[in-house]
Formats: sequence, structure tokens, C-alpha cells
Amino acid sequence: MVTQVRPLEVGRRQRKMHDKQSRIFEAAAALFAEHGFDRVTTQQISDRADIAAGTLFRYAASKGELLLMVYNEELRTALADGAAAARTQTDAVEAVTALLRPLLRAAEQRPENTIVYQRELLFGSPTDTYRAEGLALVAGLESMIAERLIADARRDGIGTPPGDETTSARWEEQARLAGRSIFAVLHLALVQPSTGAHPGHDAMADLRAQIAQIIAGFFTSLGRQ
Repeated sequence: MVTQVRPLEVGRRQRKMHDKQSRIFEAAAALFAEHGFDRVTTQQISDRADIAAGTLFRYAASKGELLLMVYNEELRTALADGAAAARTQTDAVEAVTALLRPLLRAAEQRPENTIVYQRELLFGSPTDTYRAEGLALVAGLESMIAERLIADARRDGIGTPPGDETTSARWEEQARLAGRSIFAVLHLALVQPSTGAHPGHDAMADLRAQIAQIIAGFFTSLGRQ
């Protein structure tokens, strides 16, 4: 005989799961902010969340994935702030710079955590749910950049207007590559504290200059000299 699970029981179970997940998130976020990734243990997180250590790993497979869970939310907030700022800019370089500025500023608060987050995004386990979520946010950022570049090219009448599928596909591919290139230089700017490269340079000024170069290359590829 199959036992039927009543909707009320399912709802109660989901609320409990959500409550535990929220407590884990809040505990991990607080401890990572207070002490930094390296000086926090999963036992400390489970103790602060008031759950068993075994229960913790049902929600995140490792300490690295817990950091991904926390920093995905920070990335989501920074992207929303950046997108709002970018909409106020008419110049493509200034718009993309405004889009990325909140990410760089947030990273400056806890550079060591940002470095670990970037490492987990690039080299973490392919099965980690929160890594997949973070990579989706990065893909969304690259798409936002690409869409803005195409919109500005159309507005300014640069190159041949995309009136057919072949030309449109070329524009989209060039914009996609520009978006990926801009994220690559952003990644280097975010992990700069661990490399020690270019000491004394203004990270935001360097990033803006690289954005300008990439965008100039994109527009040139469409026909503007």
C-alpha cells in the first residue's frame, strides 16, 4: 500500500528546509565576513546555524560551495546595482564601466573571499549547484554587456545595419566575444590582490582603460574606424 503524503505535511517540510537553508546562509555570510574564508570551519557555521554538521552538507557539499552560495547573492545584488547605473549612461564605455564598478567595489571589502569565490567558479566541482548558479550569473553579465554594445552600434549606425540573419549573427558573435573579454579583464582585476601585479595602480582606472580598448575593437570590427 502506498502512503499518501498530505499537502500540509509537504508544506511543513518545505518550510523547515527553507528555514535551515536561511540559517546556514546567514551563519556562513556572517562568519566569512567576520573572519575570512580560510579562518572559518564548517563546524563553526553549523554551530552558529544551530544545526548538525551532517545536516549542513545536505545543503552545500563543501565550505567552498557555502562561499559560492553567499557570494552568488552578493554578485546578484552588485549586478542589479550596476545595471541600474549603466542605464543612466549614453556612452558604451561609461555604461559598461558603471555596470562593473559595484562588483569591484564589493570585492575590495574582503579580497581573500573574492579570490576564493573566483577560484571556485573556475575550478570548482562540476556537480556543485551553487557553482552552476554562479556561472549562470557570469553568463548573464556577459550577455548584458553584449546586448548593450549591439544596441549602441545600432543607435549610432556603425557598420552595416543587421538586416539579414548572417550579418546579425556576426554582430552577435563579435558582441559575445567582447563580453567574454571584458569579464576576463574583470576577473584579473578581482584577483589582483593575490597576484601582486601592477602595485600602485588604480584598479578601477586600469579596468576602464581595458574596457575602452575592447569596445573600440568591437566597434572597429563592425566598420567604425
